[in-house]
Order: sequence, then C-alpha cells, then structure tokens
Amino acid sequence: MASSNFVDYVKLFLQSGNGGAGSMHFRREKFIPKGGPDGGDGGRGGHIVLKANHQLWTLLHLKYTKHIRAEHGEGGAGALRTGAQGKDYIIEVPLGTVARDAESGEQLAELTADGQEVILLPGGRGGLGNDHFKTATNQAPRYAQPGEPGVEGWYILELKLLADVGLVGFPNAGKSTLLSVVSAAKPEIADYPFTTLVPNLGMVSYRDNRSFVMADIPGIIEGASQGRGLGIRFLRHIERNSLLLFMVPVDADSISQQYNILLAELEEYNPELLDKPRLLAVTKTDMIDEVMQQQMVADLPEGIPAVFISAVAGKGIAELKDLIWRHLNKPDEW
Repeated sequence: MASSNFVDYVKLFLQSGNGGAGSMHFRREKFIPKGGPDGGDGGRGGHIVLKANHQLWTLLHLKYTKHIRAEHGEGGAGALRTGAQGKDYIIEVPLGTVARDAESGEQLAELTADGQEVILLPGGRGGLGNDHFKTATNQAPRYAQPGEPGVEGWYILELKLLADVGLVGFPNAGKSTLLSVVSAAKPEIADYPFTTLVPNLGMVSYRDNRSFVMADIPGIIEGASQGRGLGIRFLRHIERNSLLLFMVPVDADSISQQYNILLAELEEYNPELLDKPRLLAVTKTDMIDEVMQQQMVADLPEGIPAVFISAVAGKGIAELKDLIWRHLNKPDEW
C-alpha cells in the first residue's frame, strides 16, 4: 500500500438521472379515429449507488474522477408504453467508506459489509402519462406529467480503515516495526519521524489458525486533533478499530505523561474513542535491562493493561498477542 496508491478522501460531483416525461398520446387506429388517451409513463432516472467491495483497500480508483452522472429515464410512449429506466451508476468503494454532503458535512451513508449497497442519490421519478388523468368529465386530457429532476451536488467519500487493533503512538514509537514483525505487512521503517505517511494493515497470525487485523496508523503529535502535523487526516482511521494499542518507547521522558497526551488528543478529536478497550505496549525494551524495567513499572499509567516488548529482539511479542486476543474476545469486561 504505497503512499502514492493509498487514497482515503475524494470529493466528487454526483448527479442522479432525471425522470422521463409522461406521454400525451391518444389511441389512433383505422376504425377508431378518436380513441382514448393511452400515453405511457416516463422511466425513472438512474440512481447513484454506493457498493462495498472487500477487495478494495483504497479510493484510488476515484481520485481522478470528478464528475459522475447516472443516465436519464426515457419518456413514455403511446399504447401505454413506459419509458426505459435510466441505468444506475454503481460506485464500488472499500469497506469502511463514509459518504458526506460536502456543504453541510452531514453523514449520508456508511458501508461496513461486503456487498452492501446504498442509494446515495435517488433518480428522479418518471412523469405520468395522460392515461392517468382521464375522468368521466375529462375523457381526453391533453397533458401529462414531466419527469422529476435528479439530485446533484458535491459529495465527500472518506475511508476509515476497518481493523481489530489500531496502533496509537507518537512518531518513532515502533509501530511499523511491530507490524512488520507480527504480520506479513512491509511498512517503510526508518529512524526518523513520520516514516509512515499512510495507514498499513497487517494480518496477525495467532494460535490454532486464528488471526486478527492490525493497523499501523501514522504517528500522532500534540495538537493533531487541531490539524497539526498529519492532523485529523488519519485520526479518523482509529474510530473503527475494536481495540487501541498505545505504544510508548522505553526512552520516553515519562511513559504516563506520553500516554496521557495521546489519550487527550483522541478525546479532543472524538470523546467516544475513550469507550474503546485500551492496552499499552512499552516498546524498545532491548535498550534496558531487567532491573531498569522493574523500576519503570511505577511510571506506568493506572488502569490499563501493559506489557514490555521489543519487536527487534522478539521480547514480549507472544505475551502481547495473548493480551490482545483476550481483550478482543472479551469486550464485555471493559
């Protein structure tokens, strides 16, 4: 999932199809020169439909598509023939996609299941033909309904990654290294901040052929909820994770303080994130010995299960997997 290929935000101009006009037509046959009205109805305009596809991981295929229009419905015809419906335009999106009105910001749809379809913009209804308007006192109505116009406007599609575990930490906390060790993902790793510029997903194997999905989310800095650094661009990916794994390096000035800063940024962005189960991994423990590790236990934040790990040395990884699995499968304890 290279940075050039990962797109989690697109703004599109969408337009559903207009409904076809009803027909004003009268029956005319050889021996029936003045038959009654037989105008058919117009066809419905095409819908703009969102469809979730589990094989997609990004909105890249929509990056250069700015305008999408569904087909218009066709007009009705004589002999009560209904016009053809406009063809729907189906936009395939990854699981976790949210659709919003670009002007109001209102959330209109959310797709989380493979194959799920949502009509984002309904097509206009077709107009009624003059056959519908005949009465005992008006047996030859010379009017029919026009079709309804479609809906158009600017809309935003945002992707929020679906993962069991979201890694939360400052840049260089060791998130990418952990993901590379416990899964087959190959995130970019280097000893400088913001190596990770896009989220990375990895499937983590567990015992008895079980597994869970872990997301390496770009590092948070103080003020991220106000847009500093990478800002809220990636904070939204944390919203869909079932469990949050906070990662603080062992060489931090204060583990508790750094954890509290991360927690405050999440709360500022979305207070509901604090309702998710949380674990703490103290990383890079290959830099200290057992005595120093025991001394650091007193600096751990209260009320959150913690484990000391070193992804490079493989220390504590099995223990971390066990801890994650227990909390993923027993959320009622939180």
